[in-house]
Amino acid sequence: MPRDIGVGVVSLGWMGRLHSRGYRGIREHFPELDARVRLVSACDTVPATREAAVGEMGFARAVEDYRALIEDPEVDVVSICSPNFLHREVALAAAAAGKPFWIEKPMGVNAAQSRDIALAAEQAGLITSVGFNYRHTPAIEKAREVIRAGRLGRLYHVRCWLIADYAASPDGPLTWRDSRTTGGSGVIGDLMSHGVDLVQYLVGRVESVMANTGQFITERPIPAKVGVGHSGYELSDEKGPVENEDYLGMLARLDGGIPASFEASRVAVGPRAEYVVEVYGSEGSLRWNFEFMNDLELCLGRGNEFPGYTRVMAGANFPHFSRFQPSPGTSMGYDDMKTIEAAQFIESVLTGRQIAPSVADCWSAAEVNEAALRSAALGIWQPVPEVSGLLTYDA
Repeated sequence: MPRDIGVGVVSLGWMGRLHSRGYRGIREHFPELDARVRLVSACDTVPATREAAVGEMGFARAVEDYRALIEDPEVDVVSICSPNFLHREVALAAAAAGKPFWIEKPMGVNAAQSRDIALAAEQAGLITSVGFNYRHTPAIEKAREVIRAGRLGRLYHVRCWLIADYAASPDGPLTWRDSRTTGGSGVIGDLMSHGVDLVQYLVGRVESVMANTGQFITERPIPAKVGVGHSGYELSDEKGPVENEDYLGMLARLDGGIPASFEASRVAVGPRAEYVVEVYGSEGSLRWNFEFMNDLELCLGRGNEFPGYTRVMAGANFPHFSRFQPSPGTSMGYDDMKTIEAAQFIESVLTGRQIAPSVADCWSAAEVNEAALRSAALGIWQPVPEVSGLLTYDA
């Protein structure tokens, strides 16, 4: 008989709605999971959002206080989609209640908060999940298979950049992401968390970094009305200070001395979401760009008659692709990655095995980000501390 799993989602902004859709998609795309996943409770401070949670999104009820959600006996697992500064508070409450949780990155506003969350989950013996959704793209999963099978030969170097324009306009709203108190770092926590996880998932642990940061927009209009995600804001005539970085450039050393380079910007005029990872080896290389997320570019072997990249479109031989689309050329989308992420979380809960990206993985990425901030301030290489817990990036 299917196990009944009641879900509670804390904060129904853009990401909370994605979590909700991900849970709803499990039954269709992962029917073999022996579970009946129910949207039991949603938590949000906005009354209209609570009404929409019940009337439009399929939740049985909605509450204003996250504690009521966590204490609800019908809620078995919790999604934490609130702003960064609330992550630690909500996650520690979930851990104290013994409830597995799926939390978005960055996990708090600094590495210390990430550590607190990871250790609390470890001490409670909890299954967890983190929103490192890019690693679930079928093309990335196939790339990992190629790399881990040794088909690129000895790995030489890695490049990763996450360049976006979502904050390129100086007339864009001042949000919690621009505050060190509520957001922590800027583009480092927001985008580079993903880049670090991708590289660690594909190649290996980041051991040390040398970084440089830049801030180009120092003030923004204060919103008169808050939107959802990066849109829907109404602006006032008053401006406030931006407190964190717009740009990061970083050199790194990975396990085994493999050199890597990283770059991230939230103010690049032109690229919309150019998130790219490239891995180079003695026998070939590969590259992936999120803007063409269903494609993987491969060059295998040095003696080809026609050297260069072959563009391979994801198909049935790529992990999870056939759950969503019947054939290459019919593309998957962003929401599909969150459905895979939701399914991995629920499978982890059902089996007791940490399959989904863990809070230890996110703590590891946070330590890299913190080392980058130290390096940028001091102008020297910084070591990255190792973390404990159930790491899945090297499993």
